[in-house]
Amino acid sequence: MKKIDFLKLAKQAVKIAEDKKGENVVLLDVQEKTPITNYFVIATANSMPQINAIINEIEKTFKYDYSVDVLRRDGGNSAVNWKVLDFGGIIIHVMSQDLRQLYNLEHIWESDDTKPKKKKTVKKTIAKKSTTKKIVTKKTKSVKKTTKKTSKKSSKK
Repeated sequence: MKKIDFLKLAKQAVKIAEDKKGENVVLLDVQEKTPITNYFVIATANSMPQINAIINEIEKTFKYDYSVDVLRRDGGNSAVNWKVLDFGGIIIHVMSQDLRQLYNLEHIWESDDTKPKKKKTVKKTIAKKSTTKKIVTKKTKSVKKTTKKTSKKSSKK
């Protein structure tokens, strides 16, 4: 089985998107941040026909020039201005400007927020609280209220 050069394919996807007048096309290396893929290609298109043109050209070029088939597609609903092609080592997003600003995928995958953080030690103090109990006696069926103060010691977690 032939090994696929996903970086080469990702660069080809960028070129295709730019040739089809895609805007703000970026290639993100996310190998260190997620096990689901190696690269994201993200592009903005101004209309649904342009989104379809970019997606169709990438899929056709990968299939016929590189013998690489798409594993999954998403965005089949024509009301959604975002389509995704998943080739395993590359995931390609082509979307409208509004959705790109709303979801801001570059910020999510470029930031250090994706790395696990150390847990901070929090000192908790539990304040005194009072509890009220109702006591019912069988003979007179009268109700007496008693108040009892309780407290717990501070603990570290």
